[in-house]
Amino acid sequence: MDVITITVIALALAFDFLNGIHDSSNIVATMISSRALSPRLALGITALANFFGPFIFGVAVAKTIGDEIVAANAINEQVLVAALAAAIFWNLLTWYLGIPSSSSHTLIGGFIGAVIVGAGWQAIHLGGMEKILIALFASPLIGFAAGYLILRATILLSWNATPQINNFFRRSQVVTAVALALSHGTNDAQKTMGLITLALVISGNLATFTVPLWVIAACALMIGLGTALGGWKLIRTLGGKFYKIRPVDGFAAQMASSAVILGASLIGGPVSTTQVVSSAIMGVGTAERANKVRWGVAQEILVTWGLTIPVSALIAAGVYYLLDMVLK
Repeated sequence: MDVITITVIALALAFDFLNGIHDSSNIVATMISSRALSPRLALGITALANFFGPFIFGVAVAKTIGDEIVAANAINEQVLVAALAAAIFWNLLTWYLGIPSSSSHTLIGGFIGAVIVGAGWQAIHLGGMEKILIALFASPLIGFAAGYLILRATILLSWNATPQINNFFRRSQVVTAVALALSHGTNDAQKTMGLITLALVISGNLATFTVPLWVIAACALMIGLGTALGGWKLIRTLGGKFYKIRPVDGFAAQMASSAVILGASLIGGPVSTTQVVSSAIMGVGTAERANKVRWGVAQEILVTWGLTIPVSALIAAGVYYLLDMVLK
């Protein structure tokens, strides 16, 4: 293995670790806000589930990212270094500011920007890019609708229940949080698995695009470790700034999010956990009453989402240009 391949692997694992910290809030925010579990216990349970996700549900997303966006013979490993460096920088910045931006958008934007500068538009497979963009931008809408419908159905089914039903919803969030963590590990950890495997193909360490077991284990471990540490600023944003979350709200939001993310993962569609969970929370709040949701916070997050892909693409393009000057 040469130095640049090792650099790609190191950057990919660092991104996974930061992704786990960044996205831990998505999984546990509603559970902590509704007081179903303590923060540390919630993060510990979800970290384990995050690790096992790709082993249970496969690596279809990794194949989409590493094998369907661009052909291995069209790019070099500098493209992957630039993409990952840009994604790490933007994740660190938004994490520091406490903004729940999308790690998935960051990585895709960085990859696109680096590929365009390193190999040109013609190197991008439009079919694969279309699949990715549809998954990224349709999933929040589906998450919102799923959250709305699940809460309405839950309220309808439990309309004559006693207040003790809150204990059921509080306990049930442990199950729904594990399902959400499994789906998150299945989707998010696979994005860097795809890039590492692509680097191994480009460098000649692999003859065909097949994700090695050690790559799956390493990426899953790093995202699990990141999740265990948690991102407290983002937990406060998602857990309390939208509206006061009750046990039934947390239950419905987590059920909706896990269904959408896992469904996308099984068909190889990379999605943003941040977007899906945030949209599901808003859908649940809207199902009770639209003015319950603090839409100002949602608007701030939407602006950040809109900036992430182009900013990450520009940063990655700049990093690639600098690397090209240094390595010439």
